[in-house]
Amino acid sequence: MRRSLLATGVALLLAVTSCSHPQSPASPRAGTPTASRQDAGQVERTLASLRKVDDLPLYELTYVGDYDPTVGTSATAEASPFGCSLFAALGDRGRPLFARNFDWDPNPALVLRTDPPDGYASVSLVDISYLGVGPDPAGDRRLLNAPLLPFDGMNERGLAVGLAADDRATARPVPGRPTVGSVRILRLVLDNAATVDEAIAVFERYNLDFDGGPPLHYLLADATGASAVVELVDGTMRVQRGRGDWQALTNVPVVGVPEPELRQDHRYGVIAAALDKAGGVVDAPAALSVLDAVRQPHTRWSVTYGLRSGEVRLVTATGGERRYQLPMG
Repeated sequence: MRRSLLATGVALLLAVTSCSHPQSPASPRAGTPTASRQDAGQVERTLASLRKVDDLPLYELTYVGDYDPTVGTSATAEASPFGCSLFAALGDRGRPLFARNFDWDPNPALVLRTDPPDGYASVSLVDISYLGVGPDPAGDRRLLNAPLLPFDGMNERGLAVGLAADDRATARPVPGRPTVGSVRILRLVLDNAATVDEAIAVFERYNLDFDGGPPLHYLLADATGASAVVELVDGTMRVQRGRGDWQALTNVPVVGVPEPELRQDHRYGVIAAALDKAGGVVDAPAALSVLDAVRQPHTRWSVTYGLRSGEVRLVTATGGERRYQLPMG
């Protein structure tokens, strides 16, 4: 790990408005944990940490030990659309905030805490259907691959990243670069990047593979108030850095597109109007209100990440709210 969290762990503040009791342990199930670099005791502690906390269903898991974020997994999901909404509110550089709605199929979700020995600790959210795991995951060893597939998250340095579908994105391999999945890249960013510049450098080291899911684009933000959108335009990676008090992303291309045209997208326009009015200054409750204004019938979760405070607030489709605290470096 980049700094020791062994004494404190990844601390959790749980403010629960709707939750259920942890499930009883089940027998280990089939599944190959290709990512795990754990010993038997670490595997046991990881699987034993699983608990159900919301009827979404939403689970929590603390990953104990190391993993290889570059290995493959055979699990895939149908290429139906991620209709997501994301923004970085950066008007108050002392309290920058990252927020997102994840709009997708009614699959079980996981709040994952990781603290790899050679990377940054992070909190991320995983759609565990991508692991081949069903709504009753107790004892399923495929959960040991959960670090490979974060859909959004924040690390201990205040770097946050999230994804959304971009139907126009196309990936063209650059000779000599290794290839990783288009969701997997978020893990490499969370583990290795402390700033937006470092995160962009991680993207530049890899080719992205969109097979098994929709083409994607990405929003990045960090504790300094920097932000950027990363897109694959005509096969080439392009970056559009934030130039004002906020930056947003939905499911329309952003790079090189005039702002008036972007605002023709309904969700982007609603977010833009709200953040313009606020001067890019919103706290977590206000950010969740903005997300609620653009939620859709298939919104699975809304989450905010305090890029300096380390506070994570998560609201699921069931109405349950949970709060987490990531110790910041």
